[in-house]
Amino acid sequence: MSTVRFREATAEDAGLILQFIRALAEYEKMSGDVVATEEILREWLFEKQSARVIFAMEGEKEVGFALYFYNFSTFLGRAGLYLEDLFVLPEYRGRGYGKGLLAHLAAIAVERGCGRMEWVCLDWNKPSIDFYKSKHAVPLEDWTIYRLAGDTLTAFAKED
Repeated sequence: MSTVRFREATAEDAGLILQFIRALAEYEKMSGDVVATEEILREWLFEKQSARVIFAMEGEKEVGFALYFYNFSTFLGRAGLYLEDLFVLPEYRGRGYGKGLLAHLAAIAVERGCGRMEWVCLDWNKPSIDFYKSKHAVPLEDWTIYRLAGDTLTAFAKED
């Protein structure tokens, strides 16, 4: 592989994005958690523009994807880039596509003046953890992620 090439996803890619999401969920042993549909992805990614997707390309084939959005750091007083998902098809791993996607996102963050770039990684995913640490990414061990979703989110919202 020479230089990794990227392309931005369009609304016509909703089905392909969903395929990548399902492949990632299978890798993470979370296939049963995927409720996204092409219609939902079209609405939230392209109509509401809540997140963006880029593909890593080998020739004309999409071999990896990254889904990201911007958050905001009150302490830094500026936006950050949050990487929600990064996935490379198994048969294309070890060729620099994952590193290329991560570096491309870092370049986007720098270009847009973001104060940081963040993501989470499953604690059993040692290959990814080792890679991130090799790039000097720092695990935030003092922080715990909390989540409200589904029925618990709805129930809590009714307390307002």
